[in-house]
Amino acid sequence: MNNNKLTKPGFSDKIYKGFNYIVLILLAIIIIVPVAWAFIASIKQDVEFYGNPWVLPQGFYLQNFADAWEKAKMGSYMLNSLIVTAIALGLLLVIALPAAYVLSRFKFRGSVFWNTMFMAGLFINVNYIVVPIFLMLNSGDKAVRGFLGHPIFLNNLFVLALVYAAMALPFTIYLLSGYFKSLPKEFEEAASVDGAGYFRTMVQIIMPMAKPSIVTVILFNFLSFWNEYIISMTLLTTPGLRTLPVGLMNLMAAQKSAVQYGQMYAGLVIVMLPTLILYILVQKKLTQGMTMGGLKG
Repeated sequence: MNNNKLTKPGFSDKIYKGFNYIVLILLAIIIIVPVAWAFIASIKQDVEFYGNPWVLPQGFYLQNFADAWEKAKMGSYMLNSLIVTAIALGLLLVIALPAAYVLSRFKFRGSVFWNTMFMAGLFINVNYIVVPIFLMLNSGDKAVRGFLGHPIFLNNLFVLALVYAAMALPFTIYLLSGYFKSLPKEFEEAASVDGAGYFRTMVQIIMPMAKPSIVTVILFNFLSFWNEYIISMTLLTTPGLRTLPVGLMNLMAAQKSAVQYGQMYAGLVIVMLPTLILYILVQKKLTQGMTMGGLKG
């Protein structure tokens, strides 16, 4: 008898595999059904909501999207969210990439302290300190109003993006540092022999190798910034500066009382679409970024 042959899976293995499949199918149903229902509801007319909610729509009533985009100002809210998210991601990458590279590849006086500080930031939920942040910015506005004549910290999209970037720094540096540590140092030594400095080595050698991890960071933080509600609601009180989540909550409150459910679900779909499209585009890189760091080193 050949002992090198692979043994066939036993009955218990089949039960375990079948159980896993059942759990995964149930989880998929729990996630997919509400999303699909929202898409279907967004193309229904308001009178169709008074019957069976699971009945397919009689047609494609796309006017809901036009009403949500123009009348409910979802287009303006989306532009605000795009501006804030783009600025926050830009600030975050400009600060986090060099910081993670230095903290992961070099030992210097104070490196342990800074690593500890950034790791401690992982345990701070910024939603719990949003009130002190608001009071600090409000005090700053009171101080500058005397010689500028108008506030500059509250109701400012750039300041909101700065808060978002600061909020995401600990997790981003933690994730990038772990990936940078898994990269062989021979690449940097070869670049040093060729006369490349630290900055050029980081930009031309390390960052291209860390592209899957960078894509993962961008996606996670994009989802966090795009869907954030509490900080945006607190720091932006002017209606014209609202971001999508705040605008969507106001739309839902208004349309429930107005019984315009189709417009409400259309607004919900407008919020979901960018995240779904982004995930579809980068899902392969996302998988690589989440697994490669664990396979190396």
